[in-house]
This record gives sequence, structure tokens and C-alpha cells, in this order.
Amino acid sequence: MSATANIREYSVSELSGDIRRVVEDSFSYVRVKGELGRVMKAGSGHMYVDLKDDRAVISGVIWKGNAAKLSIRPEQGMEVVATGRLTTFPGQSKYQIVIESLEPAGAGALMALLEERKKKLHAEGLFDEARKKPLPYLPSVIGVVTSPSGAVIRDILHRLRDRFPVHVIVWPALVQGQGAAAQIVRGIEGFNALPEGGAVPRPDLLIVARGGGSLEDLWCFNEEEVARAAAASAIPLISAVGHETDTTLIDYVSDRRAPTPTAAAEIAVPVRSDLLAELYNKARRLTACTERSFESRRVALISASRGLGRPEKVLDIPAQRLDRAEERLSGALSQRLERAGNRLGLAASGIRPQALQLALRQHRRQLDPCRERLAAVGQRFLARYDERLTGTSKLLDSLSYKNVMQRGYALVLDGEGRVLRSSAEPQAGQAAEIRFHDGSRRAVFDGEPSATPAKSPAKKPAAPQKSGKPPTQKTLFD
Repeated sequence: MSATANIREYSVSELSGDIRRVVEDSFSYVRVKGELGRVMKAGSGHMYVDLKDDRAVISGVIWKGNAAKLSIRPEQGMEVVATGRLTTFPGQSKYQIVIESLEPAGAGALMALLEERKKKLHAEGLFDEARKKPLPYLPSVIGVVTSPSGAVIRDILHRLRDRFPVHVIVWPALVQGQGAAAQIVRGIEGFNALPEGGAVPRPDLLIVARGGGSLEDLWCFNEEEVARAAAASAIPLISAVGHETDTTLIDYVSDRRAPTPTAAAEIAVPVRSDLLAELYNKARRLTACTERSFESRRVALISASRGLGRPEKVLDIPAQRLDRAEERLSGALSQRLERAGNRLGLAASGIRPQALQLALRQHRRQLDPCRERLAAVGQRFLARYDERLTGTSKLLDSLSYKNVMQRGYALVLDGEGRVLRSSAEPQAGQAAEIRFHDGSRRAVFDGEPSATPAKSPAKKPAAPQKSGKPPTQKTLFD
């Protein structure tokens, strides 16, 4: 009997099963550090990856339930630490690691991945300043994508209330961990999808905000889908993620980066008290400018009125010219008729009656056209001077002081008919005549003139006395 006769015989399935139990018992919980090679997501939701280093490769599988809970999205070339258990796959005589969690292998790997994404998006032009939109100066509605239960939203609302209260709409979203990137993307796209004039007002400005944290805590804002959603937003967007020293991928593609969420609120709206002060200052300057403009025009009008002179002086010379022209016209017509008559008489004295009659008829025929032309010339001459006289008369009427009196002014004359131009000219007890546009009244000056006459309430006239003496006439200033 051979030495191998006592060795147990295994079937292929039995041997594969024993090997699987040994492997699973010996490596029930392991952490493996390596670089992701092949990364494939099946239609069932499971993910298949390869963990490798410079000398070996281990296949890995992430079941659908665990794949949905991963804090990072596996990508080829990423250095990770995988936690799970070893098992075998009897169908191909292979062993593999069932991965339950996956995390980056330190900040260095994350920074390398971040730099790679930055280069990719920068090459596409998403960081260019030319494509970034200007922020509205005073938005009426602000949309905020953040956690509704954190201190960030309270800081933003408090700062907006202090500076310039506006309507704020909060889109609740996770800002850390699994699913945070997808919720942030839904918030940005949801605000952009709101219609103008709808039941929910469309924001004029968006703020994506989160407080400070580690690189891993802020990693959802470094996801490529979040950066692309922020770049594609039609509404101007401010990124306010972390503290001043924290920089994420969304900061490069947003229209404006704020160092903190509180600073984002300060960038979004101006200070209301400063706007009011500026408005009051401009109103005072506008009023002062208007007053100066009116004053300069008033002074110019007064200066121009002084240069016009008295109306009667303007019409003196044209009136004299008209009178002289009228006299000359009448004299010229008389002299011409007289000379014509004399010539006719002389001619008639040396002519026989028949010849005289013939000559008279000839002279009449010659004289009639002259007379008609002379009459036409005289009528045109008179019409021209009549038009000038009418225009001068209208100018005299427009400059007459009587038109001024119809607007409520009066002309004060002393007893001799001279115009009084100053309150210091008349003496107490001196009679005066006050001319209105529709008549005149007599008055007597009383008292001394004052520099600034004070207004006093109107007094009722005293009842006339029944004695024989006439009532004393009130003065003009009573």
C-alpha cells in the first residue's frame, strides 16, 4: 500500500470551501493601503476595484449598500486605505477583499487629487475671471445653500439683519459626509430652476456656506459635480466655505469667494445707514444747487430789466419819425398837385378852346396813371407806417405800468401829481393819491416810515359818529 493511500480525498468544491473558511477566519478584519487601479461600477450598484502597489494586486468588491455610504468617490490612481475582510471566489480560484469602508491615505493623496481636478477645470476655462458674473448691488432675495441647524445660517441672518434686511430662502443640505455633494448640487440647481414671478421668489444672489473643518470634512466642496454646478449657475454665487485659510474647489469657480460665512453676508448687501446718509447728503446738495441756480437767474433778470429803460423813452423817437413822415407825405401830395395845376393853367392860356380841350384830354390821360400810381404809393406808405405804429403801440401797451397794476400793484402820487418812489419822501399829514388799475383813491400819510413794516391783523372800520363833524379819514398804513 502506498503512503498516499491514507490521505483524504477532497472534491474541488470541498477544498475551495475549506480554503475560504481558513482565509476568512484568519483575515476577518484587515486594513489595506494601496492605489486604486481598475474602478468599475456594475449595473446592480456593486463596485469592483483593484488595490495594487509596485509588486502585487488584490481584487476588491464593494457591495451596493456600502458603496452608497462611502465618504469619497473612488477614482483610478487614488491612494486609499480599505477596511474589510478577505474571502475567496471559488468560481475563479481567486481571493478578494470585501471592502466595507474606503478613505484617502492621508492628506497628501487628497491634495494630489485636488490638484489634478484643479488642473482639469482650469484647462476647461471654469476659473477664468471673464466668465464670472457681477454681484447685484442690492439683492431683494438671497438664497442660501447650507445646513439649517448649524451656526452658519444664524451668523448669516444676523449679519444681514444688521446691515440691510432682505428676504432669505434657505435650501437645506448636508455640508459633510456621504451624500453632501449631491444635496449641494440639488440646492444650486433648484434655485436656478425657480421661475420669475412664481410662488417662491427666485433669488437674485446665492450663498453656499459652511463652517470650518479639516480637509476631509470640506471634501464635498471639492467634488467635481459641485464645482461644475456652481460654474453653471445663472444666478451670481458667493462661496463661503470654511475659514479664511481654507480653500476648496468651489471657491475657484464661484463668482465671488468670501473668507467666512459672515463675510459673505457683508459682501452680499451694503450698509443701510450708509445708503441713507449718502441719500440725504445728495438731497441737500441738490437743494442747494437748485437754490443757487434760481438766485443767479433772478439776479440776471433784475440786471436785464434795468437795461430796458422806461417804455415811453423807447417809443419817443419812432413816434417822432412817424409824425414827420405823415407831414411830409401830405405836403408832397399837395405840392405835386399844385405844380401840375400851374402847368395846366399856363398851357391852357396859349391854346384855343378846341386845342385846349384836346390838350386837357391828353394831359388827363397822362395824369390819371400818375395819380393812380401816386395814390397806390401813398397807400402803401401809409400802410407801412400804420403797421409800425400798431407794433409800437402794442410794445408800449406791453411795457406800460398799467399792466403791472392789474397784477395787484398801485401807483402812489403826491398832491402835485409826482410819483413817490420812497417811503421817506412824503411828510406826515401830506395828501396823496393812490392809483389802481380801475381807479384811484385819496389818502393822507401819517407817522414816520419804518425800516421793515410789520404785518398787523386787519382792523374793523370804526362805526361813523352821528355828530355833525365828518369822520376822520384813515391813513394808508392803518
